[in-house]
Amino acid sequence: MSITNKIVLITGATSGIGQACAELYAAKNFDLIITGRREEKLANLKLKLENDFNINVTTLCFDVSKKNEVEKHLNNLPIALKKVAILINNAGLSQGLDPIQEGKISDWDIMIDTNVKGLLYVSKIVSNWMIAEESGHIVNIGSIAGKQVYANGNVYCATKHAVDALNQSMRIDLLKYGIKVTGINPGAVETEFSEVRFHGDKEKAKKVYDGFEPLKALDIAETIYFATSRPFHVNINDLIIMPTAQASPYYMVKN
Repeated sequence: MSITNKIVLITGATSGIGQACAELYAAKNFDLIITGRREEKLANLKLKLENDFNINVTTLCFDVSKKNEVEKHLNNLPIALKKVAILINNAGLSQGLDPIQEGKISDWDIMIDTNVKGLLYVSKIVSNWMIAEESGHIVNIGSIAGKQVYANGNVYCATKHAVDALNQSMRIDLLKYGIKVTGINPGAVETEFSEVRFHGDKEKAKKVYDGFEPLKALDIAETIYFATSRPFHVNINDLIIMPTAQASPYYMVKN
């Protein structure tokens, strides 16, 4: 690892890719700052990781879409914890799968506020900590939806296209400070993603992954770890990772 400071900040760490990242980086002896909206899950994860790996875990319970909450919790961290080596902007979601003319404004607001504005709120603060250290690595979790639009994906796809643009612009803006930026863009990963998209309908969510082997959260966590463990002179700008059974949002082999 080229970065000597061993603190990783992970948003949306209470499940899925965020939790898998927390577990993997803990196993690699990194101290963690984990954020999420579910306090009990954060507390349980902290206890498990500290007991299993003898590391320090700081939990921050807030919603990244709420600017005041982001600012309060991050700015109130002690100076020592602001020396973050890696920021994983994982918090994100999809709501609904409706054509544009039938879309729910409330779903649109949640996706834009979380996937775009939430990423920006966290990145603005943490990037300034990294600038002070003249080092750091920001990993933004995008999606193949940020590379190719699919039917009824409209606003979700738009938010992930925004993340793709932010990956590129953040890389340019932070280049002179020695800060790396990486975009990770998964295809079908079996997490709580579809359950959230379908507003808690577990049966409907499960059918999304029927007939093929989707990616697992750990697959993405391992890819992120690979990108952040490259030597200082190497930056992985952008990665797309999909199940072997999937070639695009439209092309998939199912049994």
